Amino acid sequence: MSVILGIDIGGSGIKGAPVDTQTGQLTAERHRIPTPEGARPDDVKGVVAELVRHFGHEGPVGVTFPGIVQHGQTLSAANVDDAWIGLDADALFTEATGRDVYLVNDADAAGIAEAQFGAARDVPGVVLVLTFGTGIGSALMQNGVLVPNTELGHLWLKGDKHAETWASDRARERDDLNWKGWAKRVSTYLGHLERLFSPELFVIGGGVAKKPDKWQPHVQTTRTKVVPAGLQNDSGIVGAAMMAAARGHEQH
Repeated sequence: MSVILGIDIGGSGIKGAPVDTQTGQLTAERHRIPTPEGARPDDVKGVVAELVRHFGHEGPVGVTFPGIVQHGQTLSAANVDDAWIGLDADALFTEATGRDVYLVNDADAAGIAEAQFGAARDVPGVVLVLTFGTGIGSALMQNGVLVPNTELGHLWLKGDKHAETWASDRARERDDLNWKGWAKRVSTYLGHLERLFSPELFVIGGGVAKKPDKWQPHVQTTRTKVVPAGLQNDSGIVGAAMMAAARGHEQH
């Protein structure tokens, strides 16, 4: 069976849906639960278990995390509780759900999904998938292959501006920017990435992917094309399910 539950843990919401990993389509309407205040491991674990129960899902589960993930451990925590640092989150969620859980960085999941089913499909060379939400996530793809855990939202711009703190969607809301003002900041950030990586394409995901008409006309880059995520804000869910399918397959 190619349907696997994908769960996307974000700074403001935790959402999930079963995904047909052969087509990238959600097979049921996604369900979203607000991220518990403070995003502590035990509280988040409870929400993940609740989503598994909500869908009555029996098989493996893919879960994204907004930070560095290596071998099932969470190694950073920018917009969640510090207790995640060094935690075996695979084991935490596996125990909480009674399912085999496979963990992946949230932007990496979005990148994998966009390369297979979305805006980065069949694009050769270097593609950067960037998710703008509570923070900024990044997935660096080369010919559709992921370079994991790049965390380019934590670059510094112009010496004193932390990219994520200055140009995320949360920064837009916090600083009461209109879309044009926010797009100007995003353009500065993309210009910096362009100089570092010379990508063929920027794919913009996260919550802002649903409203490209608001920002896309105002984003300026020197030479790189900028497009919204083809799967909009479902990229993380789809990519999480794809990773779980691939890793489950490796182990059998």
